[in-house]
Amino acid sequence: MSNKLFCSLVPRRLLNNRRALIFVLMLACSMACVPLARASSDAPSWMHALVNAPLPAHDEKTNAVLLYSETTVNVISTDKMRTQVREAYKILRPDGRDFGTIGIAFRPQRKITSLRGWCIPAQGKDFEVKDKEAAEVSLPKIEGSDLITDVKEKLLRIPAADPGNIVGYEYEIEEHPLALQDVWYFQEHSPSREKHYSLQLPPGWEYKVTWINSPEVKPTSAGGNQWNWVVNNVAGVRDEVDMPPFNGVAGHMIISFFPPGGHSPSSFANWQEMGDWYRNLTSGRRDASPDIRQKVAALTASASSTLDKMQILAEFTQSDVRYVAIELGIGGHQPHTAAEVFTHRYGDCKDKATLMSSMLHEIGVDSYYVVINATRGSVTPEMPAYVDAFNHMILAIKLPDEVSSPALIATMQHPLLGRLLFFDPTSELTPLGQIGGYLQSNWGLLVTPEGGELVQLPKLAAETNGVQRTGHFVLDSTGTLEGEIREVRVGDRARSQRATQRAVHSASDKIKPIERILADSLSTFHIKQASIVNLQHCDQPFEYRYSFVAPDYAKNAGGFLVVRLRTLGSKTRGLLETKETRKFPVEFDGPVKDSDKFEISFPAGYVVEDLPPPVDADFSFASYHSKSEVQGNLIRYTRTFEVKELSVPSSRAEELKKLYRIIAGDERNTAVLKAAASH
Repeated sequence: MSNKLFCSLVPRRLLNNRRALIFVLMLACSMACVPLARASSDAPSWMHALVNAPLPAHDEKTNAVLLYSETTVNVISTDKMRTQVREAYKILRPDGRDFGTIGIAFRPQRKITSLRGWCIPAQGKDFEVKDKEAAEVSLPKIEGSDLITDVKEKLLRIPAADPGNIVGYEYEIEEHPLALQDVWYFQEHSPSREKHYSLQLPPGWEYKVTWINSPEVKPTSAGGNQWNWVVNNVAGVRDEVDMPPFNGVAGHMIISFFPPGGHSPSSFANWQEMGDWYRNLTSGRRDASPDIRQKVAALTASASSTLDKMQILAEFTQSDVRYVAIELGIGGHQPHTAAEVFTHRYGDCKDKATLMSSMLHEIGVDSYYVVINATRGSVTPEMPAYVDAFNHMILAIKLPDEVSSPALIATMQHPLLGRLLFFDPTSELTPLGQIGGYLQSNWGLLVTPEGGELVQLPKLAAETNGVQRTGHFVLDSTGTLEGEIREVRVGDRARSQRATQRAVHSASDKIKPIERILADSLSTFHIKQASIVNLQHCDQPFEYRYSFVAPDYAKNAGGFLVVRLRTLGSKTRGLLETKETRKFPVEFDGPVKDSDKFEISFPAGYVVEDLPPPVDADFSFASYHSKSEVQGNLIRYTRTFEVKELSVPSSRAEELKKLYRIIAGDERNTAVLKAAASH
C-alpha cells in the first residue's frame, strides 16, 4: 500500500524509535550530523542501581533488554501537560546499538524542555550527552507526495552503545494537548524488567483507563490525586511475517483525563463524544465556495443520473487534487477548508475527503467523515475512544434511493442513515464503489450529526479481487513450450499493477512486471509480445496479454516427456516453515480469488502415461482446488485459490501450513508423456 494513504494524525509521543519507520528513515539520512559525546560526569544513581540488576527473560536473538522505565505525567490544566521519561537499556548484541539513539518528536504545541543521555560501560568511565549536543531534523518527505509539517525530531546519540554496556536517558516535555489522553506502551519489541507509569491530576479531576492486550494492573494511590502503575518482566514482541500491527498485539494502557464535571472540549469518554469532538473540529470546513459550485455544475452538466454525477466528482477528487500533506498546528487532525483545497488543488486524505463531501452536497448527496487506521487491526471495538489510534480519513456516502448499481459493492445498511457507500478519495486507482483490502473489515469512526459511532466496514466478496489467468500452450518433442497468456486482474490485484505501470517512465520497463511473473516460474524464456489493456480505466479490469517461448520446459528422458502442468504463478508460501511456534495471527491483505486455466497441446506420437491427482483442500479461512484432464492431444489444468477470512489465529497456524504444503506439492506435480513408439 502506498505510504500516501497514511495521513498524519501524528502521535504526541514517539514512544520507541525501533517501532517508527519514519524515525528509521530520518536516522539513516541524519546520523552524520549528530555529534559524538565525550566522557563527562557520572551517570545518575538510578542508572547505576541497574548495573547488577537481573535481566528479564530473553533468548539469544534479543538485541537489548529494557532494565528500567519510568513515565511521569502531570496534567496541569485542560491545555497543559508535562511528561517526564527515563529509561535504561542493556545492549546484548551488536544490532542493539540502535538503542543508543533517542528520537523525540516535538512541535510548537509540544516542546522538549530537557534531554540528557548516559552510557555506563562494562569497563571504564561513564559518558554523558546533553541537550545542546542533540540534532534537530524535520520529518522526511513521504514517497509520492510532499510533506509540509511543523513536527520535528530531536536526536541524541549516546556513545559506546556496545554489547555489555548500559545506555539510558531522561527527557521532559511540555505540551498543549489536543485531547486529554495518553497511552502507555509498557510492552515493546525488547523484553522489559521493570516499568512505571505515574499520573498526577489536579484536584477534582478523574481518569479512566483501558488495558489493551493485557490483563488490568491496579494502581496504587500516592495521595494528592496521584496514582502509580508498575509492571515487571514483560516479554518482548518478536516480529512475525504478516502479523497484526504492533498496536494490535502489544500490551498498552490508554488513559483519559476528565476535569470536574466530567467533560471539556478536549475530553471524551466514548466514541459518540469523540465524534462530537471531531465534528466541532471540522465545523464549516465543507462549506462550498462559489468556485466549487460553479465547478460542480460544469462537471456534471452532461451527466444523466445522480450516480454518473457521483462518479465524475469522485474521479475529479482522486485525479485532479494532488496528494500533499500540509499539517501545521492541529493540521494533523483538522482538514483545510474545501475552498482552500479546491483553489490549490492539493491536500491530504482529510482535505480530499472534505472537498469531495462538499461537492457531493452540491448535487444533493450527503456524506460523512470516517476516521480510520489504514492498517487493519490497529483499532478494535474493545478499545476506548482514542484520537491517536487513527491515521487516515475516508468518506461514507449516503446513497440516495434512486442510486443503484452492481458496481457499488462497498456498502453497509445503517439502521438510521440507510445505505452507506464507503470510498477513499486518496486511493487514486480504486473506483467509486470499491475499497481496498486494507479497509475491508476494518473499524472506523463514523462521524454524523448525532455524534460518533465505531462501525466495521464491509468485507467484499473474494471474486472482487483476484487474477484470472488463461493460457494456451504448445509443447514440442524437444520440451520447448510456446504459449499465449491472458491475465485479467480486478480489485487490489489490478490497483497494484496500475500503480506499478504508472510509475514506469520508459516503454521498455513496461514489460518488467511480466518478466517477473515468468521468471518466478520459468528458468529460461523469451517474451515474443506483450500488451496492457485498460491501464487508465480504473473501473474496468486490468489486463496483461503476452506470449513467450520457454526452451527445455519439459524434461526429455528415454522417450518420456515430464511436464509441470502449473506453468505460471505460485500460491504457496513458506512463512510458517520456521522453528519457532507462531505467536500471532496471520493477516491476509484482503479477500481474494485467483484462478488458472492452462491448456497444453502435446506433440503427436505421445500419449499421457500419468496425470497428477486432483486436489481439494478446503479450510474455513482459505481453499485450494486443482484438477487435470486429457482431451485428445490436450491436457487441461485448472485451479483456484481463495482467501475467505482475513485473519488466521495462531491456534490454526498448523492448518495454514498444511494448506501451503498441499499447494506446494500440487505446484510441483507433473504429467508424464510417453512416446507411442516405446509401447
